[in-house]
Amino acid sequence: MIIKIPDEFDSKFRFIIVAAERAKQLQNGAPARVSVKSRKASYIAIREVEQQLVPFKILEKKEKEDQEEEETQE
Repeated sequence: MIIKIPDEFDSKFRFIIVAAERAKQLQNGAPARVSVKSRKASYIAIREVEQQLVPFKILEKKEKEDQEEEETQE
């Protein structure tokens, strides 16, 4: 499988992290955003991220701490 990493990713590692999180969502029942023959969550997630169908945001350290605090308060 050849993977085309979109230019919006600053590294291949971030691409893999985003795809892994999306694969978790798919395994937990989220609907797929692409139509592929494979039923494997990791394959579907990689294809979705390649097609830029999975939004993501890079949080600064302060933003991350604030978000974690909000999640623990809920």
